[in-house]
Amino acid sequence: MKRVVVVGGGLAGLAAAYEAKRRGAAVTLLEKDRPGGKVRTIRDDGFVIETGPDAVVRYKPWALALARELGLEDEVVGTLPARPAAYIRVRGRNHPLPEGLNVVIPSRLGPLVRTSLFSPLGKLRAGLDLFLPRGPEGDEAFGAFIRRRLGREVWENLAAPLTGGIYGGDPENLSLLAAFPMLKELEKKHRSLILGSLAAMKKRRASREGGSLFASFEGGQARLVEALLDQLDGSLHAGERALAIEQEGSGWRVTGERGVYPAELLVLAVPAPAAAELLEPLGFPALAELRSIPYHSAATVTMAFDAAGFPERNGHGVLFARPEGFGARGFTWLDRKWAHRAPEGYALCRAYFSGEEAEQDEEELLKTALRDLRRLLGASVEPERVWIERFPRGMPAYTVGHLKRLAAIEAAEKGFAGLALVGAAYRGVGIPEVIRDGRRAVSEFLEEHPAS
Repeated sequence: MKRVVVVGGGLAGLAAAYEAKRRGAAVTLLEKDRPGGKVRTIRDDGFVIETGPDAVVRYKPWALALARELGLEDEVVGTLPARPAAYIRVRGRNHPLPEGLNVVIPSRLGPLVRTSLFSPLGKLRAGLDLFLPRGPEGDEAFGAFIRRRLGREVWENLAAPLTGGIYGGDPENLSLLAAFPMLKELEKKHRSLILGSLAAMKKRRASREGGSLFASFEGGQARLVEALLDQLDGSLHAGERALAIEQEGSGWRVTGERGVYPAELLVLAVPAPAAAELLEPLGFPALAELRSIPYHSAATVTMAFDAAGFPERNGHGVLFARPEGFGARGFTWLDRKWAHRAPEGYALCRAYFSGEEAEQDEEELLKTALRDLRRLLGASVEPERVWIERFPRGMPAYTVGHLKRLAAIEAAEKGFAGLALVGAAYRGVGIPEVIRDGRRAVSEFLEEHPAS
């Protein structure tokens, strides 16, 4: 029986441990804090509060496939109907998102022509995408790419707010090839992003079950964590930090705070700086690349209000273009997005912060969230309940050159048999991607090294 030690109990680590146990390995999972990482659901007097990510996208199948394996299929829920689903605040007004977006790209000419997000000149500039030649090969900053193809207004009024809501931080210098490789592929294959997006959206519509692009669980995202922990009964060492790792023969030895754990496969499912700290005594060749992956902070402020007299809201939420001067990145109207997230008679709103704004203390975060909400609604509202979560330096950023850094890390990894680095720092920041990453690393090793 192969022995697998996983360091880090976020979703990447939980998925890796689950895959190892599913394949018959002996598993030890060390997690210094709370299992689940950024995925946390608070259930409090009828409220279901997500302090981290509140959804998975259906067209990335790895999270929902795992849910089916864990017997959660009947608990999967979609968003409540809303048309339009979201708005972007530009020039002091809320503008509905144009229909038919492919990631952040308009894929249909009709909605592009009709949208109020862009001026007539901005729409004409975006339409030039139909005639522009392909760009150069290789990586480039996401902001520069969008402006080159579709113009400044599409970047400032649409792509930047949407991307900031996904990746946080400053979306300007995101690596196109690491964060949105499909857009570079559209340009390469179709020349025009709009024409390529139209073709891609025809295929993607089949992934929208019940008209909903996003999914969660009746009891919140933590149902996935709880179901994984049920499968890992006896394998989890909660509250135990990994102090050191060392090679031992053809395998590994992990020293924890309460014991020493041998393994043939060691999975490091921790942030890149923590991985670098553990690997430094071994002379890992890509320490500089690990340490050069930038991280920014994120935070959420969820507020419950008496619905009586609370201003009317449309859609599932609103994002802010940066020139609008809001501290938050946007608001989600949770009671309008999901069923049964608040008791009858309550409005439930969540503000999302990233970058410098997210580094405020809890008192300042609440002040900023309330100031922004009152400005947005034009009403002096007071919350009855508040939940705040902070993730200091908790979100990796895929800046230009990320794939080169990743290639160096993966090359160095191959020099250490039975070592796998997984998680949001490397091959995708979303819940589906980190689940895929953790399971992939374990399955590849155990298929190459079956139990004797």
